[in-house]
Parts: sequence; C-alpha cells; structure tokens
Amino acid sequence: MTPRIRRDAGTSLRPTLSWSEMWESDDKGLIKCWETGRELATKRSDLTQAALNNELPPLGWKGGVSRSLKKLEKFGSLNYLAQWQGLRGENLDIDPEHEVLKTCSRTNMTVTFTPDKTKYINQTTEAEE
Repeated sequence: MTPRIRRDAGTSLRPTLSWSEMWESDDKGLIKCWETGRELATKRSDLTQAALNNELPPLGWKGGVSRSLKKLEKFGSLNYLAQWQGLRGENLDIDPEHEVLKTCSRTNMTVTFTPDKTKYINQTTEAEE
C-alpha cells in the first residue's frame, strides 16, 4: 500500500533534483508537478483564477478541458491533479492508489483522475470528438 503523497503549501520548493530523483522516487513526480503548479501560479493569474473557480484549465498533463465534448466524462492523470492543487495554492494531498472525480465548473465535464494510465493514454482527444 502506497502512502498518500502530502506536502504543505508553506513548504519551500525543493532544490534542483536529477531526473531520477524527481520522477522515479516514491511520489512518481507528483511533488514536482505540484511545485510546477505553484510556480505557474506566480506567472499566470488567469490560470490561477480559473483553477480557484473550480475550472480544469488545460495544463501540461491530461485532465484539463477547454470545452464540453459530446461525452461529458473523461480521464486525467494524477500529475494534472497535483499541478492543479499547486496552482490553487493548496496543500498537495493525493492517494496514488485511488481515483478522484472533479467537475469543471465552466464546461460541466467530469474528469476522473486516475493512477491507471491506460484509461487516459488512448482516450479520444478533444480534436477527434
């Protein structure tokens, strides 16, 4: 059983880490994604405001939605969820073994953030809908 990945929003960003330290450690890059969201919040107030409004704006990982699709449900990565929490200035708090459902307040699309990459890797992209 993998423990929850948690970091307090007041925690300083980590110093430069190697690729292996960032992506192959126990958190599988979730802390780095969260830190990237925190950094993005200082540069993109539009994204920050959208996230604070419970929107799921497109970011660097699968999970964001720019418009409603025919099917109002899709899958996203836990990396997106971590970056979104950082963007919102929240503590990082993700259980890497469980799915989390979020509904975008702007598009009403429901996204299931999942640790199962097969659920979102091969799903139809917005351009194909």
